[in-house]
Amino acid sequence: MTEISVNNISAQNTLADVEHNKADRFVAVTTSSIPVLPRYARLPINRCNLPAVIIGGLTFQCSPVAIDLDGVAQFHRGFFSLLNQFDNANERAQAFTKHMNAAFYLNDPEQAGYSPQTNSKRYKTDYWRMLRGWGFDSNGREGAALKGWVESRFGLLPRHHAGPIRDFSGVTYRRYLEMRASAMYGTNAVEAQFDLLYSYCQYELARQYPDTKHLTLYRGVNRVDDYETLASLDNKRRVVLFNNLSSFTASRERADEFGDYLLTARVPLAKIFFHTRLLPGLLQGEDEYTVIGGLYEVSIAAY
Repeated sequence: MTEISVNNISAQNTLADVEHNKADRFVAVTTSSIPVLPRYARLPINRCNLPAVIIGGLTFQCSPVAIDLDGVAQFHRGFFSLLNQFDNANERAQAFTKHMNAAFYLNDPEQAGYSPQTNSKRYKTDYWRMLRGWGFDSNGREGAALKGWVESRFGLLPRHHAGPIRDFSGVTYRRYLEMRASAMYGTNAVEAQFDLLYSYCQYELARQYPDTKHLTLYRGVNRVDDYETLASLDNKRRVVLFNNLSSFTASRERADEFGDYLLTARVPLAKIFFHTRLLPGLLQGEDEYTVIGGLYEVSIAAY
């Protein structure tokens, strides 16, 4: 990966804050060509310890740090302490499932406030059904809910949902909002369930890869030019703005089956929301990883 200087970015920000005191004929010239996460791809606020412009930037891809969602570690402190007692990953996965069920009354919806007389079955919509829906169709209602969760927690706006999102007053974005609201309506704090799932995934990745900050993941595509390219580094490497949530795989051979081009990225562990081996027996997939978006330097190979 191309090395990126944090000092250059800091210097630019400092100069931008200095009061203009040059003659009219003076023209400032930007000396760095490092792409930054565009304003149209992020929100000014989020619900974690880092701003969206950092999480979605190339500097984070190069030198990632842990992302902490607001309140999750504190609220579920006892659960994460319990996990430290298990050396076996399957036992930790079972503990997670039991804790999720207990924390959100997934097996006892009446305790969560649902009436047996209601005709609505929305209480059955939980994190598992959302993940399954994402696996079937990332442009469906469940996909809209997950992208909305990323938007809320990390401040990264969706760039695609059943079509490119470029106009936030346009039909595509309004349809995404409608699908997101429809998917979330009447559910049992499903975004808080996503919070716990992401935090558990991060805990598990840290235990499985204690000295690792990145995984090399792959994505097969048919039309590489459909992706938003912010910079071309050479004929095989680009800086691409990915959707705020995307699917990758750890299997290069499997990725080849999904398109004529292979995108390869070093993905920070901190930006992995879920992977199919996290909860054995729950979901089947092609060693799939669901990855939080933003800018990534990727290499491109054609077949």
